[in-house]
Amino acid sequence: MIGIDIGGANLKVVDENGAHIHYCPLWKETPIREILNGYSSADNAAVVMSGELADCFASKQEGIEFICAAVRDIFPDAIFYGTDGQFHTQPVSNLAAANWLVMADVLRHQYPTSLLVDMGSTTTDVIPLNAWETLKGQTDFTRLKNSLLLYYGLLRTPVSSLVRSVDLDGTAVRVSTEYFACSGDAHTLLGLITPKQYTTAAPDGCSPSRDHCMRRMARMVCADVEEIGEDRVLQIARTYVSEEQEIIIHAVRDVQDRYGCTGILTVGVGSRLLASWLDAHDLAYEMGSVADAMPAWAVREAGLRIV
Repeated sequence: MIGIDIGGANLKVVDENGAHIHYCPLWKETPIREILNGYSSADNAAVVMSGELADCFASKQEGIEFICAAVRDIFPDAIFYGTDGQFHTQPVSNLAAANWLVMADVLRHQYPTSLLVDMGSTTTDVIPLNAWETLKGQTDFTRLKNSLLLYYGLLRTPVSSLVRSVDLDGTAVRVSTEYFACSGDAHTLLGLITPKQYTTAAPDGCSPSRDHCMRRMARMVCADVEEIGEDRVLQIARTYVSEEQEIIIHAVRDVQDRYGCTGILTVGVGSRLLASWLDAHDLAYEMGSVADAMPAWAVREAGLRIV
């Protein structure tokens, strides 16, 4: 059995060989079948999703039905994990955004008093593992209300979603609200990730190289790099990361206090960055690459229990 996590931007698979992450932007194209066909030798698939929210679908239910049908074309007997903590064989509504819950389901016994924080390319999930009954049935909407879901990620967050102005040489300069630069650009410019880790499409479709990140970041104040200089471009990146760090730390500490969690675990592609901000334990140290695709790993583990 393989585990599959289908998000709006990435499709992740975990099998006996480890984790495999495929860029799969559902709002542009839907190559789910093509990607999964490469794993068709597997006996079956346990699936979890969050890609139903992609705006190519008129509703979440439409997205659920599309994703289920695409998976079933390759794995006719696939099982799908829902926010009720159960597996389903039909495209029921509670399949929407259950990828975070399956991690809690699998890890809550091993880490019963911990707070799990998963930073992906787009979002950050904050999951108190000691609150299983409270977590079941939660939607993205209710989690946003309770700071259990933060729409800030390692790679895809628009800079203008957090930064309204930047202090350049003592002058507050308002930023453009165009999608000129993203969190991947800021993190790359500050050395928090490498260009190789910038695995999603850049806002301008160009490369994740430092030069291209600099060019995109300068656009945030409607400038070229040569016009304002590299130091000012880096200051825009620092402003974004400072805002991001403050918001995430505040939200995580609030949830930790609210639920009485005694320790913090981090996973996801942003796990190392989170661990440094939160003085937390990065599960990648013992889990390796599957920590970058934890929902896919967890849904496979949950599926194997019932086989």
